[in-house]
Amino acid sequence: MLNLVLFGPPGAGKGTQSQNIIEKFGLIHLSTGDLLRSEIANGTALGLEAKKLMDQGLLVPDEVVIGMISNKLDSNKDAKGFIFDGFPRTVAQAEALDTLLESKGSKISCMIALEVNDEELEHRLLLRGQSSGRPDDANPDVIRKRIREYNEKTAPVADFYKAQHKFTSINGIGSIEEIFDSICKVIEK
Repeated sequence: MLNLVLFGPPGAGKGTQSQNIIEKFGLIHLSTGDLLRSEIANGTALGLEAKKLMDQGLLVPDEVVIGMISNKLDSNKDAKGFIFDGFPRTVAQAEALDTLLESKGSKISCMIALEVNDEELEHRLLLRGQSSGRPDDANPDVIRKRIREYNEKTAPVADFYKAQHKFTSINGIGSIEEIFDSICKVIEK
């Protein structure tokens, strides 16, 4: 089973490349944001717990998110693998994910990080903001804060996977096809 963490800061191209990976390798997209919305819409116990917290403006605890991921894995036992999107964001989440996968006889195969400099990220996000209408992609101050937050809190997750020899960095600047070709070379080896 191929379990892949696609990693990188906001604007690195994870969404675009996730779709390409899913199409080529037949993986199931596991987005924690989508999972939360689905569990809430389906009125599951975890979804109701998450909604209660979100309605109070609180973050959904890791245990709840891990529970949702577990449900998704259990409902797709015949999957070729999963691409994890937006998770893990902290070392604690990476550890919890490893424990969960191990309990199901699986593991993370690799983490592929799309490396893009801050100036290019800001440029891409401002362009995306013009076409998407997303307010968080239209304000340079908010964009810089999101990139800073990623660098301070999320980037350390890369070290967790480096220590397991599962980390590969890819230049996230170039054409979509060139970047995807580099990703495929990593996955295929």
